[in-house]
Amino acid sequence: MAKKSNTKSKPKSKPKSKDVVLKKASDNALVQYDPLQRYLAEVSRYELLTREEEIELAKRVQEDGDPDAAYRLTASNLRLVVKIAMEFQRIWMQNLLDLIQEGNIGLMQAVKKFDPYKNVKFSYYASFWIKAYILKFIMDNWRLVKIGTTQAQRKLFFKLKKEKQKLIDQGFDPKPNLLSERLGVTEREIVDMDQRLNSNDLSLDAPLKNESDTERIDFLAASEQSAENQVAKKEMETLLRSKVSEFRIKLNERERLIFDNRIFSDTPVTLQEIGDNYGISRERVRQIEKNVIKKMREYFTSEIKDFDSFNGSFESDY
Repeated sequence: MAKKSNTKSKPKSKPKSKDVVLKKASDNALVQYDPLQRYLAEVSRYELLTREEEIELAKRVQEDGDPDAAYRLTASNLRLVVKIAMEFQRIWMQNLLDLIQEGNIGLMQAVKKFDPYKNVKFSYYASFWIKAYILKFIMDNWRLVKIGTTQAQRKLFFKLKKEKQKLIDQGFDPKPNLLSERLGVTEREIVDMDQRLNSNDLSLDAPLKNESDTERIDFLAASEQSAENQVAKKEMETLLRSKVSEFRIKLNERERLIFDNRIFSDTPVTLQEIGDNYGISRERVRQIEKNVIKKMREYFTSEIKDFDSFNGSFESDY
């Protein structure tokens, strides 16, 4: 008769926490941690809101500054940011989380600015803020040197490659004149942006040639003015001040008031204030001001030798 084994069965060990377990994919191979997948799993936990819930939360944000309402409105739209960021990934082609992060900032701005009393869906309104922040990030980080600083340049940056590819697919040669018609900009703007997109950053500290100690920056003109130019500018400024005083005496009372309180004032009064003082319209005051400036230029040109060469500096200072 077989004896019963005295060996007691060992209790099963408790599974370790999911956060510390490394899952095996194949023979002794570990699955690499993917922060993007982890983020997507996190945002998918937040439920989408109904239209009524959106309006109610937005009212609490606008009227009461409720942080809990702002949090819910933001969290429920995080998936929208991911969707829009993926649309931009074909341009960025780097870490998608960078775009998502910038899009989230745009989403938070949308939560602050959204007006619940207008008949606009929040997701539609927020998408513009999200795209704006993502596009600005791409523009600022596309090169070491920014290739677009204005809103018009950012729009052109985003649309140019897309429109070029569309024309190629339709069998057209994407020349600047055709692109300018399609995008509603000048040919010069098309050429400039195309050159920026296709050019590479160039370091000024790099040597001019291989095995050369001369750097590119050595060939740049110095921005500082020479001592002779500085002295000449100082003398011209002194002469100008004296001529300004002479010119002022030649003005009538009304012109002198505009001269003192508008043209040469650090805190100029409005056209309306001067107009009320003399019982004339704002437009009439503007015409008198324009005429005084014209007379002043003519006076300086006739009284000061070489004034025309100094005119640009004069206009920037005054």
